[in-house]
Amino acid sequence: MKHTKHMAIVTLLLLGVSGAAAQSLGDYARAVRKNKTEPSSASRHYDNDNLPTNESLSVVGPSPASDASAGNANSTQATKAAAVDPAAGRQKAADEWNEKIAKQKEKIASLNHELDLDQRELRLRAAAMYTDPNVSVRNVQWDKDEAQYKSDVDAKQKELDAARQQLDEMQEQAHKAGIAENEKDNDKDKK
Repeated sequence: MKHTKHMAIVTLLLLGVSGAAAQSLGDYARAVRKNKTEPSSASRHYDNDNLPTNESLSVVGPSPASDASAGNANSTQATKAAAVDPAAGRQKAADEWNEKIAKQKEKIASLNHELDLDQRELRLRAAAMYTDPNVSVRNVQWDKDEAQYKSDVDAKQKELDAARQQLDEMQEQAHKAGIAENEKDNDKDKK
């Protein structure tokens, strides 16, 4: 008990001495500011200490007064032309993306149609094979033909899946390019 009292007293004395000797944060900041050297780099760094209060900052370039003397009419025409060109460029890009997407949709529709035809033909041949005994007796190569038809159907299904994946990627790229989302919604309605 006596030992803990001595430890507490020593701790309090050490804290009191270190607190009296410690410099406050404000005093430290003032001392650093006083000893601060001017930067020698070519770029200018603005902070609260050297920020001009009576003049404006220009981060773009020369003041607008020098542009006005260069030719006000030319600058307004250039501004109008620049405003028209981005809209025309965006429309052209949108038309190109819409054309690419339409071609891909046509390809998907064609592959889907071919796949449906192959599947129907396979089902019809299987129905004829299993319902008519004469056909099953005469058609010795049914197993090879059936395997060939199934592999063709699987290959077309994979091709159709790849085309759909490519369409999804095209639509995602078009969306990133800024094409309207409503074309994507129209695609979902058609499915």
